[in-house]
Amino acid sequence: MITDSSQYLGREGADWWRGAVIYQIYPRSFLDTNGDGIGDLQGVIDRLDYIASLNVDAIWLSPFFTSPMKDFGYDVSDYRGVDPMFGTLEDFDRLVEAAHARGLRVTIDQVLSHTSDQHAWFQESRQSHDNPKADWYVWADPRPDGAPPTNWQAIFGGSAWQWDTRRCQYYLHNFLVEQPDLNFQTPEVVEAILGEVRFWLERGVDGFRLDAVNFCTHGELKDNPPREGIAAGFIGVRPDNPYGYQQHLYDKTQPENLAFLERLRALLDEYPGTTSVGEVGDDDSLGVMAAYTQGGNRLHMAYSFDLLGERHDPEFLRETLAAMEASIGDGWPCWALGNHDVTRLATRWGAEDDSARLRLYLAFLLTQRGSICLYQGEELGLPEAELSFEQLVDPAGITFWPSYKGRDGCRTPMPWRADAHHGGFSRATPWLPVPDAHLGLAVDQQDLDPDSLLNAYRAFLAFRRTRPALIKGEVRYQPVRDEVLCLEREYAGERLLVALNFAGEPRELDAPKDAQALDDAPAMVNGSWRDGRLTLPAYGIAIARCITDSEETSWDI
Repeated sequence: MITDSSQYLGREGADWWRGAVIYQIYPRSFLDTNGDGIGDLQGVIDRLDYIASLNVDAIWLSPFFTSPMKDFGYDVSDYRGVDPMFGTLEDFDRLVEAAHARGLRVTIDQVLSHTSDQHAWFQESRQSHDNPKADWYVWADPRPDGAPPTNWQAIFGGSAWQWDTRRCQYYLHNFLVEQPDLNFQTPEVVEAILGEVRFWLERGVDGFRLDAVNFCTHGELKDNPPREGIAAGFIGVRPDNPYGYQQHLYDKTQPENLAFLERLRALLDEYPGTTSVGEVGDDDSLGVMAAYTQGGNRLHMAYSFDLLGERHDPEFLRETLAAMEASIGDGWPCWALGNHDVTRLATRWGAEDDSARLRLYLAFLLTQRGSICLYQGEELGLPEAELSFEQLVDPAGITFWPSYKGRDGCRTPMPWRADAHHGGFSRATPWLPVPDAHLGLAVDQQDLDPDSLLNAYRAFLAFRRTRPALIKGEVRYQPVRDEVLCLEREYAGERLLVALNFAGEPRELDAPKDAQALDDAPAMVNGSWRDGRLTLPAYGIAIARCITDSEETSWDI
């Protein structure tokens, strides 16, 4: 077990997370080493050299805890156990040690707002009204007519309340019926959850991705009011999902949650060099991100679904990012363009088989102020997998088929070898199929191709590491000009100008006269700066250096 992180801390020490790039691993789909068709911790260990070659700073492991797998690990039945399908605690310890030896930090998912209905806490809680854990979950009596206590809706469909015949009460579940919500108004629950977090800190983890972190507390048991239009502040909220028909005033994002986040941060501060990133799903997600990360005593960083939808025009992107900057103060954002809950980036933003656009989106993400999460397979440009109804395993997709096909299409196994059975992921039939379209994009096909998207990721991430302004610098956005998004990053006397052409045609615009192209920029940075003019090819990328105190460095024209 590793408890002293000082031996492997690299860039910026305890502040490593600020501007870090975190590679998200979905263990079920990364690499299967024991032949059961499901990825495992040993598979992650076996591919740590590959991950390190990407020039990322850390990994984020999606849940590997003991679970009935109703929601594929986000329904935890033992916070301290590794599910046998993934390996053992000893495997996890070896993974942490091996990652640290390569300069990679390890962050893990923590699902704190709810457990599995198979968790021992819930099994005890449901037995009676007066057992020691009776109030560890959110229980409520029915209305006089037997209906649920409120009109709250579950994200995965139907009422957020489930009747339990043992207690003759309803329990709250914001997600699946098998995922009862913990009652954070009970002090013993808070203490128990902090104990579970401490367990992993003692095993040497460097941080936590906190699932649905704004769902930890609920408010008064009152009906949510209706809303005009359909909200899309959380994954799966579509016109066919009644969850989006309400203003969620009482069932999540309560002020009391801040007190819990402060307790959590105090615990993390006992372990220098650890960090936290919270997932926020809310109508005012940017405001919640700001509130949850400001002051230095709550979360270190947070991310939302604002950049995980389909809209990606430069005006929208600038508006979203500028709004975040205007509100976040001393807080810190984390940005992602893909993860295990949303359609693959290449498909969602219309860039399948379009290497130039995928490079543009890479540069866009990696030049923003904030930390970055990259989802496995993005570096390969994988498109969304098309699956039949019979192939689906995601409960959300099964419930809302055919208008919503669920999350299976972004969770298919990682293709390692184009000519191997199941893409080299497993020697057995995998839990989800490997699409034929992914084989041509396999790691072995791109690894030795200097012009591949994979090597573009490696090159840009290596370049970014040499530019403190791109990691920690302040940001200033300019008005979008002819579909070109322009921004400035500045840190410790270095000022960089970034221009991103979202148009499928070349663009030329005025630029500061002393803008100087960077000699060490990777080949994908293909814009030309000359005599106060910037020329960009279709979907082109340009980065220049300016002297901070020059009078001729302004983008303003």
